[in-house]
Amino acid sequence: MLVVSCQKVVSKNLTKDAEEVFMSNKDRIIDLYFNEKYKPTEIAKTLNISNAYITKIIKKDPRYIDEKTSRKLENKTKNISDTKKYIKQQRENNSILEAYMRQQHIQATMELSGGHGINNRAFRKWNSSAYNYNDKKKCFVFNKKLGRSFDVPKFVK
Repeated sequence: MLVVSCQKVVSKNLTKDAEEVFMSNKDRIIDLYFNEKYKPTEIAKTLNISNAYITKIIKKDPRYIDEKTSRKLENKTKNISDTKKYIKQQRENNSILEAYMRQQHIQATMELSGGHGINNRAFRKWNSSAYNYNDKKKCFVFNKKLGRSFDVPKFVK
């Protein structure tokens, strides 16, 4: 008889402890969601509880709809500002690239324009397979097998 009554007392204590843990978890979930602004998935990881249970508790609170709409609005404005920042950064990157390409174009135009002709080094650079380096003369010499017109330099220092 004594053993049976002890078991009932122990089981009643366990259920009270479990109920206290349940209530404290419920309060903790509500606090984390509404005051600390945690997401349900973050709360689930923190308290090691299922996501569905957390959502169920949060939805029962009367503040849920207002909180959800305010979070949606915050996310929308954040997304808009992040998109603007991204577009601005892309434009800056493109402007740097465009300036570099513009400078390269100006340089190529100057070297290739017909007014003053192309210098010998630039010609050798663009026709590198036509020239071989001669150690004795310490310069690049045009390959005779290719055949050379009068305006092609024989050698380039």
